[in-house]
Amino acid sequence: MKTAIWLYMFLFLAFFDLHAQYPVLTPFAISLGAAPTFIGWMMGIYALTHLPGNLLAGRLIDKKGSRRYIIFSLTAAGVILLLQAHVQMPWQLLVLRSISGFVLAFLSPACLALLASLSKDPVTQGKYMSGHGVIHTLASVLSPAAGAFIVAKVGFSGTFTSLGWVLIFTGIMAYLTIPKPSTQSYSQRAEEVKHETSDPFPFSLRLYLIPFAIACSQGILFFEIPLRANGQASIMSTGLLFSCVSLGALVTLSMLFLNHYSPGKRVAAGVLGLALSFYALAAVDQLPLVVILFMLGIAKGLLFPALSSLFIELSGGGRLGRVFSYQSIAMSIGSFVGPITAGQLRNVISPYFIAFIMLMIILLLLPRPNKTQPIDTPAGVNL
Repeated sequence: MKTAIWLYMFLFLAFFDLHAQYPVLTPFAISLGAAPTFIGWMMGIYALTHLPGNLLAGRLIDKKGSRRYIIFSLTAAGVILLLQAHVQMPWQLLVLRSISGFVLAFLSPACLALLASLSKDPVTQGKYMSGHGVIHTLASVLSPAAGAFIVAKVGFSGTFTSLGWVLIFTGIMAYLTIPKPSTQSYSQRAEEVKHETSDPFPFSLRLYLIPFAIACSQGILFFEIPLRANGQASIMSTGLLFSCVSLGALVTLSMLFLNHYSPGKRVAAGVLGLALSFYALAAVDQLPLVVILFMLGIAKGLLFPALSSLFIELSGGGRLGRVFSYQSIAMSIGSFVGPITAGQLRNVISPYFIAFIMLMIILLLLPRPNKTQPIDTPAGVNL
């Protein structure tokens, strides 16, 4: 439990630090003379460079453990922010953002794998996943406003410098407090990786369509909400609407008793709630937008920890680094595809309706309750 508390603190500082950049990066790029097309690439390159990092992270975390990669990711990201404070040209910012996407690709799978490894009890693992979601949501609610406030006080350079030192400090604290795996653990992981089958996926590849669809629908939402009222909506009102999503997620993330229910059932309920919310956005004009987004957030808060628990259950508790790295890859691709799809088709069909159809298809692909045992478990064996 002590390790979990320290890890939650590191995660909050890291997520707070990273989300605080979101309202800052676009104005900073504009101040450097970047064109809108270039800014789009700057935002997208982060997701693209996540992919090779995620591919490397899975096998390395399973073989060497999470500790070194948490420390590396936090410290390297902090150094990049210190360099970002001295950027003078748009191409320099693009290069640093691409490197940042790569090094931070290790953070989420390493943290999730470490949290999951702290207990073998499915209910306790579910609580750890819910705690991760609560920390992430709190940081996403508080940090954008904090980032804008810091910029107003100390400017772009001072903001990146202060955020960079926070990440470096967090990396040092992780080095001092996260326990080192034993030599025996290293040898066990190496032996497991050495004798794995040729199939690189711990379970059916189609299940990774779930995080892909979730991230794709989120990308559509993040693209469409600022463009409401023909793009004339204020930045403040847009920020408040996104806060409604985070607050809705916080409601269900705080309901730890939900972890006593089957992960498969919680995932199904979350996907259905998400799909119905996007249908309401597309076709139910009578409901206030704030209410729909709050309900969407409730579905997200139910879905994300349940999805992590489902993947742990289906993998049998092994190869967790790889499981969560592939989950991150699927979400990175979805985050990239969603806004592009919305931009190309919004004059033909509502992007919200596309998200609804996609999520309903995913709902049909979810595993049945009697098929959620680990693949390495012989038939007829109860866990």
